[in-house]
Amino acid sequence: MIHHNPFLSLSLSVGDITQKGYEKKRGKLLAPYIPQIQGVDPSLQIEHRIQTSSQVAPPGSKQNKPRAANSRDECFRSDLHTEAVQAALAKYKERKMPMPSKRRSVLVQSSVEACTPPDTSSASEDEGSLRRQGRIASSSPYQAHPSVEHWFNRVIQGSSTSSSASSTSSHPGGRPHHATNTTSASAATVLADLMAHTQLDNHSAPPDVTGLSERSVHAEHPQVASVRGLPRGYTHTSVMETVDGVPVNSRVSSKIQQLLNTLKRPKRPPLREFFVDDFEELLDVQHPDPNQPKPEGGEMRPLNGEPLGVVTNWPPSLLASLQRWGTTQPKSPCLTALDNASKPIYTLTYGKLWTRSQKLAYTLLNKLSTRNEPLLRPGDRVALVFPNNDPVMFMVAFYGCLLAELVPVPIEVPLTRKDAGSQQVGFLLGSCGVTLALTTDACQKGLPKAQTGEVVTFKGWPRLLWFVTDGKHVVKPPKDWHPPIRDASNEIAYIEYKTSKEGSTMGITVSHSAMLAHCHVLTQACGYTEGEIITNVLDFKRDAGLWHGVLTSVMNRMHVISIPYSLMKVNPLSWIQKVHTYKARVAVVKSRDMHWSLLAQRDQRDISLSSLRMLIVADGANPWSISSCDAFLNVFQARGLRPEVICPCASSSEAMTVAIRRPPEMGVPPPGKAVLSMSGLSYGVIRVDTEEKLSVLTVQDVGQVMPGALVCVIRVEGTPYLCRTDEVGEICVSSSSTGISYYGLPGMTKNVFETIPVTSSGAPISDRPFTRTSLLGFIGPDNLVFVVGKMDGLMVVSGRRHNADDVVATALAVEPMKFVYRGRIAVFSVSVLHDERIVVVAEQRPDASEEDSFQWMSRVLQAIDSIHQAGVYCLALVPANTLPKAPLGGIHISETKQRFLEGALHPCNVLMCPHTCVTNLPKPRQKQPEVGPASMIVGNLVAGKRIAQACGRDVSQLEDNDQFLYMQDVLQWRAQATPDHPLFLLLNAKGTVANTASCVQLHKRAERVAVALMERGRLNTGDHVALVYPPGVDLIATFYGCLYAGCVPVTVRPPHPQNLATTLPTVKMIVEVSKSVCILTTQAIMKLLKSKEAAAAVDIKTWPLILDTDDLPRKRIPQIYKPPTPEMLAYLDFSVSTTGILAGVKMSHAATSALCRSIKLQCELYPSRQIAICLDPYCGLGFALWCLCSVYSGHQSILVPPLELETNPSLWLSAVSQFKVRVTFCSYSVMEMCTKGLGSQTEALRLRNVNLSCVRTCMVVAEERPRITLTQSFSKIFKDLGLSSRAVSTTFGCRVNVAICLQPNRLGKLAEQGTSGPDPTTVYLDMRALRHDRVRLVERGSPHSLPLTESGKILPGVKVIIANTETKGPLGDSHLGEIWVSSPHNATGYYTVYGEEALHADHFSTRLSFGDTQTLWARTGYLGFLRRTELTDASGGTRHDALYVVGSLDETLELRGMRYHPTDIETSVIRSHKSIAECAVFTWTNLLVVVVELEGSEQEALDLVALVTNVVLEEHYLIVGVVVVVDPGVIPINSRGEKQRMHLRDGFLADQLDPIYVAYNM
Repeated sequence: MIHHNPFLSLSLSVGDITQKGYEKKRGKLLAPYIPQIQGVDPSLQIEHRIQTSSQVAPPGSKQNKPRAANSRDECFRSDLHTEAVQAALAKYKERKMPMPSKRRSVLVQSSVEACTPPDTSSASEDEGSLRRQGRIASSSPYQAHPSVEHWFNRVIQGSSTSSSASSTSSHPGGRPHHATNTTSASAATVLADLMAHTQLDNHSAPPDVTGLSERSVHAEHPQVASVRGLPRGYTHTSVMETVDGVPVNSRVSSKIQQLLNTLKRPKRPPLREFFVDDFEELLDVQHPDPNQPKPEGGEMRPLNGEPLGVVTNWPPSLLASLQRWGTTQPKSPCLTALDNASKPIYTLTYGKLWTRSQKLAYTLLNKLSTRNEPLLRPGDRVALVFPNNDPVMFMVAFYGCLLAELVPVPIEVPLTRKDAGSQQVGFLLGSCGVTLALTTDACQKGLPKAQTGEVVTFKGWPRLLWFVTDGKHVVKPPKDWHPPIRDASNEIAYIEYKTSKEGSTMGITVSHSAMLAHCHVLTQACGYTEGEIITNVLDFKRDAGLWHGVLTSVMNRMHVISIPYSLMKVNPLSWIQKVHTYKARVAVVKSRDMHWSLLAQRDQRDISLSSLRMLIVADGANPWSISSCDAFLNVFQARGLRPEVICPCASSSEAMTVAIRRPPEMGVPPPGKAVLSMSGLSYGVIRVDTEEKLSVLTVQDVGQVMPGALVCVIRVEGTPYLCRTDEVGEICVSSSSTGISYYGLPGMTKNVFETIPVTSSGAPISDRPFTRTSLLGFIGPDNLVFVVGKMDGLMVVSGRRHNADDVVATALAVEPMKFVYRGRIAVFSVSVLHDERIVVVAEQRPDASEEDSFQWMSRVLQAIDSIHQAGVYCLALVPANTLPKAPLGGIHISETKQRFLEGALHPCNVLMCPHTCVTNLPKPRQKQPEVGPASMIVGNLVAGKRIAQACGRDVSQLEDNDQFLYMQDVLQWRAQATPDHPLFLLLNAKGTVANTASCVQLHKRAERVAVALMERGRLNTGDHVALVYPPGVDLIATFYGCLYAGCVPVTVRPPHPQNLATTLPTVKMIVEVSKSVCILTTQAIMKLLKSKEAAAAVDIKTWPLILDTDDLPRKRIPQIYKPPTPEMLAYLDFSVSTTGILAGVKMSHAATSALCRSIKLQCELYPSRQIAICLDPYCGLGFALWCLCSVYSGHQSILVPPLELETNPSLWLSAVSQFKVRVTFCSYSVMEMCTKGLGSQTEALRLRNVNLSCVRTCMVVAEERPRITLTQSFSKIFKDLGLSSRAVSTTFGCRVNVAICLQPNRLGKLAEQGTSGPDPTTVYLDMRALRHDRVRLVERGSPHSLPLTESGKILPGVKVIIANTETKGPLGDSHLGEIWVSSPHNATGYYTVYGEEALHADHFSTRLSFGDTQTLWARTGYLGFLRRTELTDASGGTRHDALYVVGSLDETLELRGMRYHPTDIETSVIRSHKSIAECAVFTWTNLLVVVVELEGSEQEALDLVALVTNVVLEEHYLIVGVVVVVDPGVIPINSRGEKQRMHLRDGFLADQLDPIYVAYNM
């Protein structure tokens, strides 16, 4: 029993290992990780306290039974590697990571297959779907002990299970769940174990997040039992403090807290202290490590294979062989096909092959025609589409094509229209000009059909004629017809397809002479003799299966027993049984076939492999094949298998067979084995290591070079220099038996098939061209060839090379069988931020829990980090059976990568680790010591920069009679002068006029309100009155009523009856904060305010006096109140800022009048004009346009309440068209409603005669950066309805000044009279410079460019300057700074809550710290810059100062010492995937949190995580900390259409978003 210990035996090159040796070897491997004996320094003990004694098996325990029949993925694993991985994991000090949280519905995968294990068809290259019950032999010692709770020692004794990961606080009942959580960072807990409320110090100061200091010492070393006298079992779950010391009770925040604790020990090298040019964000270039190993050997000498022997009766071509055997040995068997029950169904003899091939050749050339022209001519390409279980039909078709001088192109059978890689195969067929496909009757019936009954045209495929080659469709040639049998020439014989790393499919052309030479070479190297029997398990359409089983076999009249893949899945032993039954001399297999047979070998006692003289392992070049070979030998040596018959070989589609281990009778040197340092290999250097090391790769040789070939090893990149002897490079071959080109790709052909290797001096080593094999390796002792990887699997990360197969093996060694389906794992690299990043995708079992998967993922990360010293960028788990399959099992890597990048992988678990593996970010910006004001001015003068200052038209010189007026006087005057002039028209949802008001009607309504306030309300002058009305004429009338009575009106948006819980508290708050003593409203709203539902949301007993104004008596006011000075308060304007702050500003009578006058001058408003307003009338410019401007200027306003657009999106535009309005105002939310709601209905609107050609100006009222994409798409969509492309423009206002810019465009006649304003200009800024508060203009379309449109023309009387936010000094116009404004219509101050006036006092009256220190400015709180644009218009050249608003100062994110604007990051994120409907970002501590709304199925949620992380890294050089995926509509948006990011942040921290998924990037 003891002798067959398969995997340890491979660690001793000679002889078997005994029980004792096994123990010793194991002990040595694991020694560093076993707990120390008492008396040893305890801190050392903690370092290694992972392995427990239960881990090292006591002698004689069950674990030392032979473990050969392990159900493990032998193709990829040697047990040594597993142990190395486990040991590496043990060494790893566990770091806590928060587990992602996921909505339950996402866990229940909706796809049916997801709940079943993969069907047999998914059994892949590396996976046996034969998991026998009770056969789960433990693959690593610790699994045999159910009592050992997981592999690590639990330090925390109180924790009852490890499933606490997503629990919120404490579990009801039972003992406290998280005991002594001070041991939180304990070395021996895994991330998945995370206790949801870990805090480093139970209640000491909150952890510092930003510093990299190790503040809390005992975070590093776990202390068992109690800490600082806390009793065991003390739970501290309920309250946790955030960084500012605010207690937060929530799952999300504690997870983030843990993430922060994880990040406190970053892995990146310390940053150099200075910042190279502040401006250029230089990505850190990875400097090569000066200590990295370098090759030291001499230059390698090209290696010659033995000479090709000359045989006298050698055939002049392969077809000559076929003719010879077909006529002289017609009864001799050529090929036996088997069914799925392992029974031979048909044996093709050489005679049959010859006659059937002739029939087919004759039929193809003579019986297929179109319009009397033969369909095919010699040299045409023909597709061969044959299923894998029909080698006979394939062989007949292949030779039939050769006899007809056609070129066969064998491809896989397409199963569905969406096969992985099928499109690329179609591209290959198209480029080869294939018009005909040959197939079998059964296969043709199974192909998907169109309605007509014909085979569908697959995606990307050319139109094909399908021809069935079964007997009844072919005709016997006449007696006098003989196919031409020519000598082998350089004409193309066949084309073999190959899929590149990127997923494109190439056709490799093989000439007749190369095909013949290759058969000759194989015959000599393998010692094939006439009439030998060979079993072939490989795909007979390409590669070694075709070379040995279809071509070379015919040359030597051999008998092939072909084992179909479908049979192997049912009975993995079938090939061994056939070797036994037929006494086969040769078998051609892959390591997975050996592996599968190991799993099943118990069932068969009476088989013998003694007849085998050669067991060709076709994928011997896979570094992990050695473990399969050794394990196979171990088991089957007892059944007659001789060790020396195992012959690994190396081949590639381009070079065909490169090397093969010769059979023993040829007297070759003994096989070799190399134990190489992984770290050395990653630098391309060969360093022999000892097997005790953790990170080593053990490889076997693939034998000698082929006869007649010349082989050398060249550098992978750049000029093909010869490698040194201890350097890994790409193996190149020069011989007569390689492919000759990629069909139709001359450039790539030259690169691969015509390489000329050179010596270090640059001299070519030979005049013969070489073919690159895409195998990475070296020539070892005894001239044996060793292969360590393939170019396809090469990932160059930070200048080091890693092999995808090696990473797969490490991942599989972590939890070999428990968690992931073996062989269903893909590793590839994606390029993000100028470097390759490793991505691992695996299929998880349907029964795996969240905790399991998270734990597995975290351990895979650690193992790869430890063994390969490489960080994994993304690890994704997908449901069973969902990865794209390659035709014969295995995973279609390039298709998987494609899906990952397109966001179509639909993973069920994702772990991104950008923090650890992205180390080339630009250095954080160091703030320079502040430069003094004086030197700034001098600097600006020297640089020739002007101070960024601008102003609108000067109003003081104007001779008009528009001097100061009280609004109430204006209304009274209009009621007398033009009583019936209509001022307002209110439209309802149907577009009909719901209400109107002429001057006198408005005046009379205002009088009644004033009387009611005095008589019923008994109000005093100066009292504040809240007006709670829906948008309409009542609101305007009551506003003037308040002014008539001397009260101060405050307009308030009424609560939404369906959503009182969120809207009513805002109403209550404004009423209270504004100190309103009375509420005026309608009867309906009055009922609502006092209703039962309202009582649930607010305290309704504390409302002030509520008056309804529905039926007021007709009374005249004795006298209209006249304020003593214009500086008296006219009204209060309350609005909630985007940062969630409720701010009310005071507007004096003087400011109100100045505002109206300024707008009137800018927009040229007169009584004869009509304007349409689709804005909310409660604050800002919307209020001014709705309630003030018409009364002041006398123009008629058509009022369209935006709320009505929800029921009728075309209301506003129809009104504009119906009234032929020239000037209209709207908000971004209105524009968005029209764009989304009417985008597809422009045709219907045109039929309803909606015509927008009347519009001269459509101004968007906003307090933000202009949204270019929205305005552009609006203009584009409604261009069809006559909207001029120049009509849309923007405005800008803010709390301190509601109207700073307005851009009235003038079109048509007015423009010729010289009153036109210039078009708004768009500039393109360098985004990287903007992060440093610099403004650098670039060309449109340059990388990192950000388009910005000016916010409009500065209003008359307004002065603007750009000031430094910190020094408060003026800035030059190449700087970004805060916009300061001075104007007669500035608000006079905040009217806010809780005495915060002091904080904001300087917002309204600030002086510059130098320069013009006299002027009083108001700070807008927005960042922007000024540009003087030289623009000519019809009146000649006027220069015009354009103000560009970049964003709100409160919203900006300070990250890595740079300033980011949320909208820029959000724009990138929204662009990254079609299902992202909306996005908002904010920071929490120093983490960037990205919230995305998913418009699509919840299965797409996790696809977004990687795409969001990628795009933010690529475009903004930022690492996303948390990605939150939520439902549409979760991101709060205010009435102006602005995102309320702070509300969102609060909701996130309070765990109120009900997210679909939250991913914490490590």
